[in-house]
Amino acid sequence: MEPATELDRVRRRMIERHLRARGIRDAAVLAAMERVPREAFIFTTSLAEAYDDRALPINCGQTISQPYMVAVMTESLDLRGLERVLEIGTGSGYQTAVLAELAEHVYSVERHQRLSQQAAEHLSAAGYTNCTLRVGDGTLGWPENAPFDRILVTAATRQCPPPLFDQLAEGGILVGPFGPSDYQTLQVIRKVDGKPHTVTGTGCRFVPLIGEAGEPG
Repeated sequence: MEPATELDRVRRRMIERHLRARGIRDAAVLAAMERVPREAFIFTTSLAEAYDDRALPINCGQTISQPYMVAVMTESLDLRGLERVLEIGTGSGYQTAVLAELAEHVYSVERHQRLSQQAAEHLSAAGYTNCTLRVGDGTLGWPENAPFDRILVTAATRQCPPPLFDQLAEGGILVGPFGPSDYQTLQVIRKVDGKPHTVTGTGCRFVPLIGEAGEPG
């Protein structure tokens, strides 16, 4: 079987079995995740492993989220194509790429220099030009480029860091896993008249969000 044919097969299986069958309905999100080459953002030679619905380890003790969680978080952002998105926790760059497929521009903060550099290389190789990356404390956001229409937090802390909510535009949406260290819930927070309106979603477990306004290192 030709590699391209096998790649198409495993990506379609991921979309149908792990995303659509579990309730992901946003056609744009499904199409974006079918386009993004997840295998290019992880350390594996196995296409089957690359598209399994599970988190996988990357450098610096971090993980790349399972495809279903990437889809749920992305769908929760309700992206329409014109948004400026702040991502907290670049990681491998895979989620960044999915966001870049759906938003006007993605600003992504990563505290690990090595991960940020590798993600930049992966994103460039995959042809993404609407991403700006920096190394820093993600809990403090990126105030120079605020406000943001959407904010995605890809690591866990007990509550939404105040600097991030402050940098969310009026009417904007912030999505992240909040709660105790052993178990969080995915929360969708919309800013309405300057105040948070929160909807609590699925349970999850993420690596901690380390930083001044997050968890201690």
